[in-house]
Amino acid sequence: MSWRQGRGWRSSKLNRVVKKEKLNETVSRIVLDAPLIAKAAKAGQFVVVMPTENAERIPLTIADFDTAAGAISIIFQIVGATTRVLDSLKVGAEIAHLLGPLGTPSQVENFGTVAVIGGGVGIAEIYPLVKALKKAGNEVITIIGARCEDLLIYVSELRTHNSELKITTDDGTCGRKGFVSDELKDLIAGGKKFDRVIAVGPVPMMRACCDMTRPHGIKTIVSLNPLMLDATGMCGICRVTVNGETKLGCVDGPEFDGHQVDFEELTSRLKMYRDVEKRAYDHVCRLLEHG
Repeated sequence: MSWRQGRGWRSSKLNRVVKKEKLNETVSRIVLDAPLIAKAAKAGQFVVVMPTENAERIPLTIADFDTAAGAISIIFQIVGATTRVLDSLKVGAEIAHLLGPLGTPSQVENFGTVAVIGGGVGIAEIYPLVKALKKAGNEVITIIGARCEDLLIYVSELRTHNSELKITTDDGTCGRKGFVSDELKDLIAGGKKFDRVIAVGPVPMMRACCDMTRPHGIKTIVSLNPLMLDATGMCGICRVTVNGETKLGCVDGPEFDGHQVDFEELTSRLKMYRDVEKRAYDHVCRLLEHG
């Protein structure tokens, strides 16, 4: 009924959508019946999803996993053709292909005091990590941010597992007006001692957090989202430069020491196919609109 490939499991039974909900105008959550993946998953890992036989394969972080229920949750922002197709699936539909869990799990131990920072969809992606760090005995201070209150997600879930939760919005509609990096800066300036900082979200946000912690020598981990194809270390498309060496986001990551990441290269590579992605998205939207 199953086979193992690389570091993940893929079920021979198509994976059924058991729950679906909109978290805001652009972000959806889907719960999938995937018992083998749920059993093996750890914080920081991801799956590769191919929603239909004709769709492309995309990596999505496992936002939660329930071993007893045999289910995993994935969160995605509808920004491209494949996420648009994924969002069109109804409860009861089956995912064509699902591979995981992939990637190296987050390092979880009792570090002491840890700041976990999430921006945008990254807010949901830090949820399993926050739970794991808290369970390991850490003082966890979580900082989350979005453009406005309507785009904030997982607020109630994160409150349950934190020592402290800080909220920022660009427009000030919820919590502090400003960015997550502003909140981190003030905490450090106010004398808060962090043993580790972990940031997940848009590349500019992660980079800003690294710039903030570098002068203080605070170990800072970021979760990278490079272009990815096979996700098992074969193709090399997800390569990133870390400490002057080429690493693969799929098997060496997705988490790396943020002070060693070449963010300029990462940003440039992420922009390579923007025009192609836009055309594909428009094409899929037209197809879905006309049935």
